[in-house]
Amino acid sequence: MRTFRITVDGTPYEVQVEELDPAPGVTTQQAMPASAPRPQTERQPAPKAAAPQPPKTQAQAGAGEVASPLSATVVAIEVQLGQQVTEGQQVVVLEAMKMHSSVFAPHAGTVSAILVSPGTSVSEGQALLSIV
Repeated sequence: MRTFRITVDGTPYEVQVEELDPAPGVTTQQAMPASAPRPQTERQPAPKAAAPQPPKTQAQAGAGEVASPLSATVVAIEVQLGQQVTEGQQVVVLEAMKMHSSVFAPHAGTVSAILVSPGTSVSEGQALLSIV
């Protein structure tokens, strides 16, 4: 008989446990000693990250076309057909994930075509308007 002292929910108990002989054919498993060496694992170097993709350029939308930099909804067209624009002037406002993003004229020129309207959903790289 072995005696153990245990505490359950803050209340101490003294418990006596009777040791039984294992049934024939039953084996007991011995615990691994605490000082047993841990298996050595070979550390592999982390895989290298993929090279970043260069940002899409306005040329991918077509010569003179202003492309959407992301998938979004057109909120406003800030220019009119035939209007003269300067390089860097805001021409379109997009909304994605409740955030507004401005699209700017890549070069000075005249707005020759407006290819979308407010409320239109556009894809990344889709032409929004044309400046010649």
